[in-house]
Amino acid sequence: MAEHKRKKNSQNIKHTKQKKIRSNTKKLYTVSIALPGSIIDNAQSIELKTYLAGQLARSFAIFNVDEIVIFNELGMQKSSQSQIDSHTKNKREEGISSDPNVFLARILQYLETPQYLRKELFPVHQDLTYAGLLNPLDCPHHVRKEEKSPFREGVIINKKSGGETSLVNAGLSKHVIIDKSIKPGVRVTLDMGNYETSKNDNQYIEAKVISPKVPKQHGLYWGYNIRIADSISKVFTECSYPDGYDVAIGTSERGKVVDDIIDDLPEFNHLLIVFGGLGGIEAAIDVDEDLKCSGEEADALFDLWVNTCPNQGSRTIRTEEAVLITMSALRVAINIKGRKEN
Repeated sequence: MAEHKRKKNSQNIKHTKQKKIRSNTKKLYTVSIALPGSIIDNAQSIELKTYLAGQLARSFAIFNVDEIVIFNELGMQKSSQSQIDSHTKNKREEGISSDPNVFLARILQYLETPQYLRKELFPVHQDLTYAGLLNPLDCPHHVRKEEKSPFREGVIINKKSGGETSLVNAGLSKHVIIDKSIKPGVRVTLDMGNYETSKNDNQYIEAKVISPKVPKQHGLYWGYNIRIADSISKVFTECSYPDGYDVAIGTSERGKVVDDIIDDLPEFNHLLIVFGGLGGIEAAIDVDEDLKCSGEEADALFDLWVNTCPNQGSRTIRTEEAVLITMSALRVAINIKGRKEN
């Protein structure tokens, strides 16, 4: 019994030290992953398509990915970012999205959203019919009702609070009040302060609206953003960051073995890792009219052209498998070379 208590105390001390280290180190870098939505079409049914998207979402969360870029590798139809949110809450759409990019984006967005916000943020849609099959991400921003957290996600509700204030559903037993007037239905990130010490007779819990970047700077993984690109070239040209991606990695079985170039990864602020579909990145480049190079010259677009699974025992590696393999191989290097502030 005494030995069990010592082990438990040792684990608690270790956990406390880890929390302090994480909270004192500000993460300044981001990791983005780009992949084609066409991989969803490889699944034969909506159940399998849904589960495949869920597998990808789990991988992104496990490896703290900040941005997912879904690109069209077919060079035909154009996908619109607004398609994901174009349906009203009172209308059920018939049939799943014909565009695999939109389908994948919707499932990823649904899973990233805390459970207590989904009813208000997601209209009924056929793409989400089998959402019950999905394994939860259980990220730090998916805070439980009674869990104490310095930050929370919430959604502005359509209820008057008086003056220049708004009420927020943050998954707590009481609504949260903020000192800004924001239209209902908008998702916000909240700094909860020391809300746990609030008096029980307070009608609302007071909090402040902050940037979603703030929790990440304090060492907490706070989910991912999703962007749809109409081609692989627009993954780069429509970058969400003003200065673009300063390091881009392309994955290919024709690339250099990852073990040989892991030390070549330079320090970075914004890292992009690109995966191809059935035909690889080369196929997406061949159909992109905005690129002058051919698929055979694909490595010229990237700072590093990497084979993360040399001597593979299967003729093919599926994209969802490639994501796990690549992120595992690069995890330590990313953590070392990503810029941080102590």
